[in-house]
Amino acid sequence: MTSHLMPTYNPLPISFSHGQGAWLWDQAGKAYLDALTGIAVCALGHAHPKITATIQEQAQKLLHTSNVFRIDQQERLAQKLTELSGMDNAFFASSGAEANETALKLCRLWGREKNKELPYIIVTDYAFHGRTLATLSASGSRSIQAGFEPLVPGFIRVPFNDVKAIQTVLENRKDVVAIMVEPIQGNGGIKIPSKDYLIQLRQLCDQHDCLLVLDEIQTGIGRTGKWFAYQHTSILPDILTSAKSLGNGIPIGACLARGKAAQLFQPGQHGSTFGGNPFVCAVALAVLNTIEEENLLPQVEKMGGLLSQALNETLSNHSKVKAIRGQGLMFGVELSEPCHRLLELALQEGLLVNVTAESVVRILPPYIIKPDEVAEIGARLQKAITRF
Repeated sequence: MTSHLMPTYNPLPISFSHGQGAWLWDQAGKAYLDALTGIAVCALGHAHPKITATIQEQAQKLLHTSNVFRIDQQERLAQKLTELSGMDNAFFASSGAEANETALKLCRLWGREKNKELPYIIVTDYAFHGRTLATLSASGSRSIQAGFEPLVPGFIRVPFNDVKAIQTVLENRKDVVAIMVEPIQGNGGIKIPSKDYLIQLRQLCDQHDCLLVLDEIQTGIGRTGKWFAYQHTSILPDILTSAKSLGNGIPIGACLARGKAAQLFQPGQHGSTFGGNPFVCAVALAVLNTIEEENLLPQVEKMGGLLSQALNETLSNHSKVKAIRGQGLMFGVELSEPCHRLLELALQEGLLVNVTAESVVRILPPYIIKPDEVAEIGARLQKAITRF
C-alpha cells in the first residue's frame, strides 16, 4: 500500500489495536509489554478506567470554546499545577515544544526588561527541547538542526552537568538572561547530573539576575518519583515546562512561571488556538487526581527500585552493556555500540522500548506497572540484547 504520509518517521513494522494497563496488542493479537508508554506519555497505562470515564463525560459536554472566553477546567488545572509545583501561574499549549517555545519567549521578554538588545540563554550539549525553529535551535542535536539553518540566534551552549562552564560564561558576558536545562536528559541518553547541579544553577541565577528554566517535559508529573524532578532538591525554578504524562495521551503542554517571570506576558503577546481547551484540561486534571488518589508517586519510587535491581541483575555483567542509569521509572541501558537494530529484536521478545543517543536503550514504563511486569522487562531485554 502506498503511503500518503510525509516521510518524517521510520516506524517499526507493527500497528496496535488496543491496550490495557502496561500491555498493548497488535493487529494479529500478540501481546507486548509496554516499557516505553509512547515515550513517557501514558504514565497511567492504557485504558485506565478513570481517564476513560473523564474522556467520555467531557466529550459529551464540551470539547472546545477558545480562549476568547474563560474556561473553568483550565483555571482549575492551573490552580492544581501551581499548588503541586510551587509556581504562580500557567499557560497551556498543545505540546511540549510549544510549552518550551513559551518559556523562550518569556526569557526574551525578561531580556527586554533588562534592556538587552539580544538576550542570550545558556543551554547544554545533547539537550532536546523540541522541533520548532526556536526549540531545535536551543537543542544540542545537529541531527534535528541540519537543513533548517539559519537557526534562531541567542543561545550559548555548554556541556551538561558542568557548572564551572556556566559560571565562566556568566562572569564574562553581560547579555545572558536565562539558563535552560533538563533535570535529567532524556533524548540525550538518560544522563543524570550531580545531586547539587540544580542547586548550583539556582545560586548562579540568583547572583546574576537570570531566569532558571527547567524543561520537565519528560521528567515531570511523577516520572522520577516526585511531581517534578527539581523537587528532589529544595530549589524552585523561575519557569517550568511540562507535557507528556500530563495528558496521558491527550495533547497538552504547560508552561508555569513564578515571581519575576510570572507577569511578563501581556494580553495579545502569546496564545494558542487549542491550548487549554475544556477537553484536554479535564483529562489532565483527572490524571493529576488519579496519581494522588492511587498514591502513585511512592509506587514510582518502589517500582523504580525493582527495575534498577532487575536491570542490574540481568545486564550488569553483559559484555555489550556499558552503563545502567536511571531515577524513578526513567532508565537507560547504554551499550558499547549503536543499537537501533535492537528495537526489532525487542519486538520479537514482546517488549517495547526505544533507542536514544544512538546506543542507549530507553525504558519508561507506566506508573501502574506491577512487580512481575518489572521483572519481565529485565528478562525480555536481556534476551534481546544477547541476540543483538
